[in-house]
Amino acid sequence: MDLETLERTGPNYSVEKLLTARRKTTEAVLRIAEKICPGMLEEDARGIGQETLEQLGSTLGWHKTLVRFGTNTVKNYVDPSEPNVRLGNNDIFFIDIGPIWGDTEGDGGGTFVIGESPDPDMQRCTLDVKRIFETVREQWMASQMTGKELYAFAVKAAAEFGWVLNLGLTGHRLSDFPHKAHYAGTLGAISVHPSPNLWILEIQIRHPNKPFGGFFEDLLLTST
Repeated sequence: MDLETLERTGPNYSVEKLLTARRKTTEAVLRIAEKICPGMLEEDARGIGQETLEQLGSTLGWHKTLVRFGTNTVKNYVDPSEPNVRLGNNDIFFIDIGPIWGDTEGDGGGTFVIGESPDPDMQRCTLDVKRIFETVREQWMASQMTGKELYAFAVKAAAEFGWVLNLGLTGHRLSDFPHKAHYAGTLGAISVHPSPNLWILEIQIRHPNKPFGGFFEDLLLTST
């Protein structure tokens, strides 16, 4: 599939609206994270996430609201969480949301630790997942790598930071809703160089030995 076909948009698309959706989505992720506390069930946290989005003005999502606690943070997006998992006093969690703001899609996620003395590797995870994202984004800006090549590069970048990259989650399009009318595949599957303001870069990592991981995603932008 050629780049023009992969990057089609609908009549309601604009970069301004997409960047506004990005800002609102980032705000929503942080607001949800502030409401999550030790002892909470993962199922309750997902409900809080949905309520928060509705309060901010997004009543529909193009994908489900996802919150993962502890050992569930290593699971792929499509995998169900182990039920009845409660957030520990010193624990890790991540948020992944896909709200629709008006007629434009948002997509955002981040990893957080909670407690006064969490595992140092958990704390490092929240930083490294963003660092790996930035390393891959910088490579995208500095080269003409295709989507496939970017994720091959991401595997190596994650390993250099001491993590294992989840290749079950390799980015996607974003646009005026629905982006799947234009392209429903992944960024990691394309054989062309992706343009700015149209693609989400997803990074999910796991610890090589411990049962936890982290997640971060954002639009591929030439400036942030």
